[in-house]
Amino acid sequence: MRYWLMKSEPDVFGIDHLIEMPNQTEHWDGIRNYQARNFMRDDMKIGDQVLFYHSNAKKIGVVGTMEVVREAYPDHTQFDPNSKYHDPKSKEDNPRWIMVDIKFKEKFNDVVTLAELKEIPELSEMRLLQKGNRLSILPVEENEYQIIVELGRKK
Repeated sequence: MRYWLMKSEPDVFGIDHLIEMPNQTEHWDGIRNYQARNFMRDDMKIGDQVLFYHSNAKKIGVVGTMEVVREAYPDHTQFDPNSKYHDPKSKEDNPRWIMVDIKFKEKFNDVVTLAELKEIPELSEMRLLQKGNRLSILPVEENEYQIIVELGRKK
């Protein structure tokens, strides 16, 4: 099993949106960065645990957890000319972009903020906290995941 952090803007798709989805499950679409895509395509497996991170929000940080419930498959939005994620260069017989399905697991009572994460010495090597790491999907070490979940549950 692997651990991940997936970012989304809460006004676009936040943890509360996921909670409201049928079976609290939804596809994670719109990824248009090759490295993030490769993480989803090559490394994400069913059962992997995910930290849900709200970016571009009043309180930026981890708001809860999810689980990967379907491995990579073509992102349908790349073929839709009316979608903001449309990619006219992507072909149905050779799709460029993929998505995975995720399922809600837990919402924290309060956000584990980015500022709080930066104060925890055990997280000093976490990719999220390294300069220039702005990817919307990042691998997380098991101990980092456990520290953040424990902190989130205490709030």
